[in-house]
Amino acid sequence: MDALYNATECSGENGTNVSANCSDGFNKFIQPVWQITLWAVAYFGIVVVSVVGNVVVIWIILAHRRMRTVTNYFLVNLAFAEAAMSAFNTVINFAYAVHNEWYFGLVYCRFHNFFPIAAIFASIYSMTAIALDRYMAIIHPLKQRLSSTQTRLVIGVIWLLALLLAFPQYLYSSTAVLPGRTVCFIDWPEYDTVDFKKIYYVCVTILIYFLPLCIMGWAYMMVAVTLWASEIPGDSFEHYAEQLIAKRKVVKMMIVVVCTFAVCWLPYHVYFLLHQFFPELFEERYIQQVYLAVMWLAMSSTMYNPVIYYCLNSRFRSGFQQVFCCCAPTVTKEELLELKSPRYLQTQVCVRRMNRNNKRVFNMTGSGRSAAGPTRARTELGNYNFPKTPH
Repeated sequence: MDALYNATECSGENGTNVSANCSDGFNKFIQPVWQITLWAVAYFGIVVVSVVGNVVVIWIILAHRRMRTVTNYFLVNLAFAEAAMSAFNTVINFAYAVHNEWYFGLVYCRFHNFFPIAAIFASIYSMTAIALDRYMAIIHPLKQRLSSTQTRLVIGVIWLLALLLAFPQYLYSSTAVLPGRTVCFIDWPEYDTVDFKKIYYVCVTILIYFLPLCIMGWAYMMVAVTLWASEIPGDSFEHYAEQLIAKRKVVKMMIVVVCTFAVCWLPYHVYFLLHQFFPELFEERYIQQVYLAVMWLAMSSTMYNPVIYYCLNSRFRSGFQQVFCCCAPTVTKEELLELKSPRYLQTQVCVRRMNRNNKRVFNMTGSGRSAAGPTRARTELGNYNFPKTPH
């Protein structure tokens, strides 16, 4: 994720007291060309899928009024954070991990160490906000929901806290010129009584992984118990049944998103917690391959969400098919309706219901079972209260 989190970490006071792996300028983590090529293809694949997919997600939500819900505003924030981290850090981190030489100067060194923690914080707390919003909507449906203005305020607070948490990474970032190469590292202050670096990384791991996952696990467990304990009623409650099914689909999709994030980032956090407490394990040559695999899995989390949305949500699927219409099968009329405004959709529902009732009337009229049949049918149609289209 950042330059410090590397198998060839350099650390020390004032950028001069660097580790043995860096002090002599020798790079013992040189790989053959074929390995570098395979890793390059894997990492560039993440960037392409993540950036394109998340940008399309942002467009689908912002370009269609029906998609501008509280949950989807948080999905926009999640997509922005993941696309930005993939675009600005994945390739640079890969290049530094492979070559163990920093080519990009002090300014980008600071940004490279600072931004990923902020982006991960914004990502996982956007998911946490969605979980809490679903909890309030389903467990406490009578309580007031967040407005669009309040949602934007929450997103702003999330980013403010993210920047504050990541600021030490920016403050202590530095570069050092060694014999034969330049390195980017974090020059942590040293204290006799406390290991500031170790405390910071343990706190970061708790705040951007374990704590939000516990909150989301509790929220979705309560929501799942409530939704799946509810039985879908008969035809007389068709609207309620449709709402219940829709809520279940949204919760299923978000549970898949959260589980994917948790699986992708768990090896990464375990790797660097071990690095803090057992640094001697990270002097072996094979550790670079472990690092590249762990980092690839973590970075790949940025490309899965658009695929999940496409597979599990019909509205997102319709939006993706609109964007990639030249490559996808023809979009059906029903799929295009998914992105229409609520007023238009309500009108279509009313028309379909009227057509259904007209068919029933004509069937009863044509049956000829009794002389009173047509009269009763016309009376039933005349007394039917058609749903009104909102003005």
